[in-house]
Amino acid sequence: MDSALFADRAVSSDARVYVAGHRGLVGSAVWRAFQSRGFTNLIGRSHAELELTDRAAVFDFFATERPDVVVLAAAKVGGIMANSTFPVDFISQNLQVQVNVLDAALQHGVERLLFLGSTCIYPKFAEQPIREDALLTGLLEPTNDAYAIAKIAGILQVQAVRRQYGLPWISAMPTNLYGPSDNFSPTTSHVLPALIRRYEEARLSNTKSVVNWGTGTPMREFLHVDDMAAACLHLLDTYDGPQQVNVGSGKDLPIKDIATMVAEAVGYVGATEWDTSKPDGTPRKLIDVSTLLGSGWEPTIDLREGLRSTVEWFRANENALRT
Repeated sequence: MDSALFADRAVSSDARVYVAGHRGLVGSAVWRAFQSRGFTNLIGRSHAELELTDRAAVFDFFATERPDVVVLAAAKVGGIMANSTFPVDFISQNLQVQVNVLDAALQHGVERLLFLGSTCIYPKFAEQPIREDALLTGLLEPTNDAYAIAKIAGILQVQAVRRQYGLPWISAMPTNLYGPSDNFSPTTSHVLPALIRRYEEARLSNTKSVVNWGTGTPMREFLHVDDMAAACLHLLDTYDGPQQVNVGSGKDLPIKDIATMVAEAVGYVGATEWDTSKPDGTPRKLIDVSTLLGSGWEPTIDLREGLRSTVEWFRANENALRT
C-alpha cells in the first residue's frame, strides 16, 4: 500500500463523533479511546434507543444529530456455532445496518467515516500472512461466509462512496479481538471469551476436565480491543485510501496454546480435552499488518497481560453479562 496515503489528517477534538455500537466490545473501546484523547462531543445510542435496521429511524437520527465523524462498529457478531446456525440473521441484519448507516451518513454530509469489519472477509486458504489485496481472490470459510459477505459489501460501499463522491471514508479489518465488554455467552461468543467462561465455570465447579471444540490445531491471532481502538484513531488521523487496512498483532498461536493460557489466567488446574467431531473453522488466519505498522502504529498490550485483565473484568461484571 502506498505510504503516501498516510499523512497528518488529525480529527479535531471538538468534532461531533457518532460511534455506532458504542456499548459493544469494539464500540466501547473506540468510545474510551476518543474520551482519552479529550473528545467531548461523542454521540452514542443504545439498541433500545436506536434500531439501526430501521431505515427511517436512522435517517431521522442523522438529520437531528448531524455528526462530523462516524465509526461504524455496530454489527451482529458471533462464533462458529452462531454463524453456522443463523446465517440468514448474520447476512441480513448486518447488511441492513451497514446500508442504513452509510446511506444516512452520505445524505447528511458526514466527512469522515470508518467502517469496521473482520478478517473473516479473506479467503479460507489465503496465503499467510494475509495481505489486504487478498480480498475477493478465493472462496470464504463456509462457517461464517454469510457474515463475511455482508462485511465485504460494506467495504465495497465505502470504496464506492470514495469513487462517486470523493469523501475520505476508510475501512479497517481487525483480527480476533478480546477485552472488556466482550460477549461471553456460551452459545454466541467468539472463541476467547467462550474459553474464559468455560474455564472459569470449570474452576468454580471443580470440574475435572474441560471439553473444547475441534482439534486445537488452528492458528489464531488476537489483539486487545483497546489496542484496536488506538489503531482506529490513528487511521482516522492519518489514512486516506480506498483499500481496507488490516489491524492486528501480526503474531498467532495454536488454539491449544491459547486454551492453556486462558486456563492459567483463570487458575484452572484440570485437564483439557478436544472434541474432534466439531469443526475447526479456518486452519490459520494470520494477517499481514505491515501497512499499519509501517505508518507508525504498534500494539502495546501483551496477550498474557490482556487475558489477566479480561478475566478480572469478566469476574467483576459476570452478573450483568449476556447468558
